[in-house]
Amino acid sequence: MKHIPSQTLTMNPAPETYFTGQVWMERQAVGVLRVTFTPGARTAWHTHPQGQTLIVLSGVGRVQKRGEAALTMTAGDVVQIEAGEEHWHGAAPDSLMQHLAINAGETVWLAKVTDAEYGG
Repeated sequence: MKHIPSQTLTMNPAPETYFTGQVWMERQAVGVLRVTFTPGARTAWHTHPQGQTLIVLSGVGRVQKRGEAALTMTAGDVVQIEAGEEHWHGAAPDSLMQHLAINAGETVWLAKVTDAEYGG
């Protein structure tokens, strides 16, 4: 068993290469990140060869699978992203959003989400 006190966890800015807007990430455990998005901030398009689960902790966000309309996510929602699905996720235009991102494997990063795609 390993206990990691919350005060020892560190929020780090997310890399601008893969994110638009202000985003902070904090590793909770292997394969688990707590991610905080400011209003309008979002990931780039990406895939996870082994899938991903998002658990919204607070705020209002958006998630979109390539070729489909964006969905609204709110605190308590769980989003299961299938292996290989191109998608992005982030905060709504007028809300912070924080979620846990649970990844079994790597992330394959693609192009940034344009403002037109985000406004969709």
